[in-house]
Amino acid sequence: MFRTDDGLRIEEVSIEGHVAPVTLRLYRPDGKSAASTTAESSAATGQPGVVVPLEAHLPAVLYFHGGGFCRGSLDDGDAAARYLALNVPALVVSVGYSLAPEHPFPAAPEDAWCAALWLQRNARRYGASPRRLAVAGHDSGGNIAAALTMIARDRGEISISAQALLAPLLDPSMTRLADGGTPSDIEANECARCYRAYLPHATQRLHPYAAPLESRRLAGLPPTLIASAEHDLLHVEAEKYAAELIAAGVPTQVTRHRSASHYGLAALPAALRDVATFLTRRLAPPATGSTQ
Repeated sequence: MFRTDDGLRIEEVSIEGHVAPVTLRLYRPDGKSAASTTAESSAATGQPGVVVPLEAHLPAVLYFHGGGFCRGSLDDGDAAARYLALNVPALVVSVGYSLAPEHPFPAAPEDAWCAALWLQRNARRYGASPRRLAVAGHDSGGNIAAALTMIARDRGEISISAQALLAPLLDPSMTRLADGGTPSDIEANECARCYRAYLPHATQRLHPYAAPLESRRLAGLPPTLIASAEHDLLHVEAEKYAAELIAAGVPTQVTRHRSASHYGLAALPAALRDVATFLTRRLAPPATGSTQ
């Protein structure tokens, strides 16, 4: 664990994933993790090594980096994770999910589920409330975040209060791309290669956890923010998903960022401000007198 100049405490933990260990990188603003309080707790409790949990006042956000399911790392999600940790503020847990082709679907969304279960059990040790949880992601991370909200709804063990999707990949059929005249820093053949690696079997391309836009059961998903980029051939599917969520009765906010690109959206100040504002509102603490 180390502390950054901007007042964040960052540490990494390894958890058991679906098929392989998963690294989580935790970003916590202005506070002490349970690990840092263990030694200090001895004087207060008289019991060496006993952890005194922090007051659970922060919300928690699971963040999923981009990379087309095949690439990407925790470092790619670092800027967005830092921004959200400081500006929501929140305990942000960036998830180093398994990558294709070595670990194809459903490894990544199941890793996300493992991370959500771990956070539910351990949030209070890091000063966060497990009852105020959101998910966010960019590119393939947006797909995984969307899938996780469906998994949580279907399995019922975890409640997710909000999701924020930045230029998400949502349609493996690739039938809802922008027209060929749209300037874009991501190309259709690149998307196709990524989907072939992630979804090696054709039937997987219709599974709602892999293809959220194909789902016909969107009711019950959490309030959603979708950010799309003008210079991105994937903006059509992102905006189509927003329309489908609205039709299903899910409170949804959608913004297309002018002059923004697919890859640049995750670091775009205006997009990150929108996400932070949305999550701050949706993760507001309960009224005084209620339990977290």
